[in-house]
Amino acid sequence: MTNANNAAELWWDIGPYFVLAIVVVAIWWRYRYDKFGWTTRSSQLYESKLLRIGSPMFHFGSFVVIAGHIMGLFVPESWTQALGMSDRLYHMQALILGLPAGIATLIGVGLLIYRRRTERSVFKATSVNDKLMYLVLVCALVAGMSCTLMGTTAYGEAHDYRQTVSVWFRSIWTLDPRGDLMVQAPIYFQVHVMIALALFALWPFTRLVHAFSAPVGYLFRPYIVYRSRDVAMRGQPMGSRPERRGW
Repeated sequence: MTNANNAAELWWDIGPYFVLAIVVVAIWWRYRYDKFGWTTRSSQLYESKLLRIGSPMFHFGSFVVIAGHIMGLFVPESWTQALGMSDRLYHMQALILGLPAGIATLIGVGLLIYRRRTERSVFKATSVNDKLMYLVLVCALVAGMSCTLMGTTAYGEAHDYRQTVSVWFRSIWTLDPRGDLMVQAPIYFQVHVMIALALFALWPFTRLVHAFSAPVGYLFRPYIVYRSRDVAMRGQPMGSRPERRGW
C-alpha cells in the first residue's frame, strides 16, 4: 500500500508538468505549422437550428464553470474567510451557481453531439479527434458536477478540497508540487482531475484550440469602406479626400 501511495504521489508531482509540456509544444507547433487548421471548422452551413441553441448554452455555461474553477483553485480559503464568507455559504454558492452552469454546459454539448450524429453532412466533417474530445469533455463535466454535489452533502463536507486539491494546484505553478495532498483527496476528486488533465492534453489537437485565440483586434479595427457614396455623387475622383480611420 505504501508503494502504491508513493507511486500516486509521484504522479501528482510530475504528471501535470508532462501535460503542460504537451500543451505548450503542441500549441506552438500548430501555430507555427498549422495556422490554416487553427479553427473550429465551422459546420454552420450544414445545419444551424440546433447550433443556435447548443452552442450558446455550451459556451456561456463553460464561462461560468471556468470562473467557478478559477475561484475555487486560485483563491485561497483564507481570502474568502477574510471577506466573511463561511464554508457553508461558499459551498452553497458553488451549488447554486455551479450546478446550473454545469447542467447548461452538458445540455449544450449534448445537443452539439446529437447534431453531429444525426446530420449527415456534419457527421462526415467530424474527425476521430473530435469524437474523443467530446467523450472526454462529457466525462469531465459529469465528474465535476458529481464533485459539486458530493461537496454539499454531509459525506462531502468531511473533506474540504480547498485544503488539498486547491493547494496542490497552486503548488504546481510555484514549482513546489504537493502530490501528497492529492493522495489525501477523495477518489472522486482524483478522477475529476485525471479527466481534466487528459482533456488539456487533447486540447491542442482538437477544434478546442480556438479558445487560445480571441479576435480582440476586431473590436478596434477601422471600418471597411467599399465605396464612398458621397464623393461619387459629387463627381469627385475617388481618393481625392484624405482617408479617415473608422473607430
